[in-house]
Amino acid sequence: MIKEGDTIPDVTLKQMTAAGPTDVALKDYCAGRKVVIFALPGAFTPTCSETHVPSYIDKAAALRDKGVAAVACISTADFFVMNAWGKSLGTGDSVDMIADGNHEFTRAAGMTLDLSAHGLGERSQRYVMILDDGVVTHLAMESNPGEATVSAADAVLEKL
Repeated sequence: MIKEGDTIPDVTLKQMTAAGPTDVALKDYCAGRKVVIFALPGAFTPTCSETHVPSYIDKAAALRDKGVAAVACISTADFFVMNAWGKSLGTGDSVDMIADGNHEFTRAAGMTLDLSAHGLGERSQRYVMILDDGVVTHLAMESNPGEATVSAADAVLEKL
């Protein structure tokens, strides 16, 4: 499992842009800047949609004021779903909605969550990491994936 002091796994994910699906090499995305990456079990799910992502939309300016250059939401959904979900939530420029459809980052980071018993298959744990030039300086994972407390924007602001 990824931990503080580790470098972010060198994987390439996808993000829908005006030009269509675009590769996002996480190593490049994080290079030379402070980035917050938060991950969650599923797009359009209650806690993710009602609490987790909105916390980052609401606190986008405060995060930037603390030196955060980018905030990324990563889910194991595909880039079409992440794009539609971002539009429905009004993420705009405040949160980059990045798809880990093949679970490459989630597996490389050791953050898989098996929700097969609930008919949801393999997903991502709910967590947040602060990265400085690709190095994890803070990592917090929820003990209950149905809650967004230690991984919400307010908790991140306290760590910056």
